[in-house]
Amino acid sequence: MRTRKLATLLASTALAATTTLVAGAAPAGAAGPCGSSYSRVGVYAVSKDGTRTGTLEVYYSSSTGKNCALTYGYGAYANTVSWKRVTISRGDGSGESTDAGDYKIYAGPVYVSAPGQCIDVGATVPAWTIRELNNVHCG
Repeated sequence: MRTRKLATLLASTALAATTTLVAGAAPAGAAGPCGSSYSRVGVYAVSKDGTRTGTLEVYYSSSTGKNCALTYGYGAYANTVSWKRVTISRGDGSGESTDAGDYKIYAGPVYVSAPGQCIDVGATVPAWTIRELNNVHCG
């Protein structure tokens, strides 16, 4: 009986240690910028006159029915403070959400609930380079 309790205790301790190691091994950003249920559905270059200045990323969560978007700097604007903007709305313009400012990494995330609808997304990096997409990622 004593051996069985010891075996159970050792097995429980090993399981707890393994669980802690696995949970601790995952990088902090493993869930993604929008959350754990979101998958990236689009990546778009923000550019002007052939020079890329940013990246617009769009994500979708089938469990929430929401889309999410972020704008990152690229090239000279990556990891440097510069004007970045991201906007998302339903294809009819309703439910608009915008984040803009002088950011080092990215603007956003911004979200819109648009199950079964198209969305509009837009990005700016820096202040004079804009990318707009209308009626995309229709669900």
